[in-house]
Amino acid sequence: MKVLHVITGLGVGGAELQLRSLLRHTRHEADVVTLYNPGPVADMIVRDGGRVRDLGMTRNTEVPVLLHLAALMRRGRYDVVHVHLYRSCIYGRLAARLAGVPIVVTTEHSIGETHLERRRMTTGVRTLYLASDVCSDVTIAVSPAVRDRLVRWGVPARKIEIIPNGLDLDRVAADPVAGAEVRDQLELPATATVIGVLGRLDPNKRFDMVISAAAPLLGPTVRLLVVGDGEERAHLEAVARASGAAPWVTFAGERHDVAAVLSALDLFVASSEQETFGLSVLEALTNGVPALYTTCPALDGIATDRAHQVPGEVAGMREAIAEELASPRPRRGEPAVMAHYGMSAVADRIDGLYERLDAQRRPLAGVTEVLGDVVPAPRPADAPVPRTLVGGA
Repeated sequence: MKVLHVITGLGVGGAELQLRSLLRHTRHEADVVTLYNPGPVADMIVRDGGRVRDLGMTRNTEVPVLLHLAALMRRGRYDVVHVHLYRSCIYGRLAARLAGVPIVVTTEHSIGETHLERRRMTTGVRTLYLASDVCSDVTIAVSPAVRDRLVRWGVPARKIEIIPNGLDLDRVAADPVAGAEVRDQLELPATATVIGVLGRLDPNKRFDMVISAAAPLLGPTVRLLVVGDGEERAHLEAVARASGAAPWVTFAGERHDVAAVLSALDLFVASSEQETFGLSVLEALTNGVPALYTTCPALDGIATDRAHQVPGEVAGMREAIAEELASPRPRRGEPAVMAHYGMSAVADRIDGLYERLDAQRRPLAGVTEVLGDVVPAPRPADAPVPRTLVGGA
């Protein structure tokens, strides 16, 4: 089958990296369209041998882009359009129906209790999302928590299938040599205990709480590493200065060597206010790093002593970090996480969903032919493949 993935942008983020991993494991031919901001993940996909086309949107309301996208889908003769993230849901699902694409699948990565992808859930946001959902055959929820939120929001339960995010085990495998190199690059002592947070620096991550909680515990032998970039960086640096911990807090900026960074840590902390899945916690556990987390729906039903849930406030988090420092847990991977969330198995389930939807629609296509309706012609074996394009329309 021929699949077109439509995603809002390809900056470094959980949904974007998930898409890259899926492309590396799918058994179907796949192209990618980004509405804007191809970003570093687009470069990764191209280096993997994939194809990325950027539509170059500059604002939220660009009706001509909808028509351009529909035309691109018609030319590509895609069997499936798979959309990721809010703006792509609005544009991609409608464009797919305008183009006559037989199967439209949505993955909902980032719906929280009050926000959708850092966007407050206003009436307008909800109305647009549900209106475009009419054009989607199935929505993949990455956890039961996401499914429940979608149902409460108004998406029919019959249209939702739970398929978790997947772990690219090779991408996050422990690498002690690379971890030592990261410590050397960032001037972190080889003998120090390094606590780490990793992700986009935005308010939902609450990294300021981690800095405040850890501050009295930090010093020459205990360091805090903040990996990522975003709107909160200046605020976080100010919190570190105000707490007196600035000499012991390292801001590494955005990095793509996840396995190496995790291999440099002794303790991972995830402090989000809301999470739809909690992939970073799973990556840390796979790498062998013990973890503290405030919320991680992905660990529901997973029995592990490698991750402990902690209060989402400074005093409770400080107490939990202090306990970890007093009785450190040795590094080792978590087999239960690796077995349940390996990317190969997850990609197989997504591919199987495409194939099942295709099998379900074929008898209906035969009926419409008998009734005289117009049915798209089968895609010739030698149909042209859209050219690889990063950074242009």
